[in-house]
Amino acid sequence: MQYVAVSALSHPGLLRERNEDSLVVGPWTLCATVTESPQTLVFPLGTPLVVAVADGLGGHPGGDVAGALVARRIASIGPALDSEYAVRAGLNACNRAVYQAAGGAEASEFTAMGTTVAGIVVQPGPLLVFNVGDSRVFAASGDGLRQLSVDDSPPLEPGRRTTSLVTQCLGGTPTYRAIRPHVTAAPLSPGDRYLICTDGLTDPLTTDVIEELMREHDDGQAVFELWKAAIAAGGPDNITLAVVRLADG
Repeated sequence: MQYVAVSALSHPGLLRERNEDSLVVGPWTLCATVTESPQTLVFPLGTPLVVAVADGLGGHPGGDVAGALVARRIASIGPALDSEYAVRAGLNACNRAVYQAAGGAEASEFTAMGTTVAGIVVQPGPLLVFNVGDSRVFAASGDGLRQLSVDDSPPLEPGRRTTSLVTQCLGGTPTYRAIRPHVTAAPLSPGDRYLICTDGLTDPLTTDVIEELMREHDDGQAVFELWKAAIAAGGPDNITLAVVRLADG
């Protein structure tokens, strides 16, 4: 029997007053809260299992609200996300829901709230990878770390490695704007591992550091060491990450 092990952690970092990240692991969500240590859940491989992160937009009101709304909606529709088409439709529905919750054309305290989202759907057959915004999905293997998601970010200025700007997200503008989700299929086999994370991990840490820690540690220990490295690098933003592994029972 094959199973899916998911180890995850969500933390506000050192500089933010609150955590505006949310996490989805199958039917479970963790929204705008804090975990002091990695939590690990195990699921049989079968019904589509979604593992995703949502990073509420900083500098906008209601980022935590938008992220939590998207996380809970994805968790509720997760078992139906069995194709690229279903994932795209689900993300478009999430985008519309964020705008509706923000008040639509009526100004409210949540006007222009928004969130990024990135994740995977694990099921028998191909893995589905999706994102809108700059949260990321990586595949970790003996060949190293490979980014599967597509950053929705403007070109970097010379000498800069990161940017806080995004070119698309769920919500994020006063009036409705359609999205073009990135959704791809990838082969899945026992032993494969995936890292899903917000930019609170990838901004302070280079890909080389993330790759080394993923190579040296498995599951919950990898999550802990990655979080610890981001904190040691200043912890400038909320940090949410999940390591997913497919294994034979």
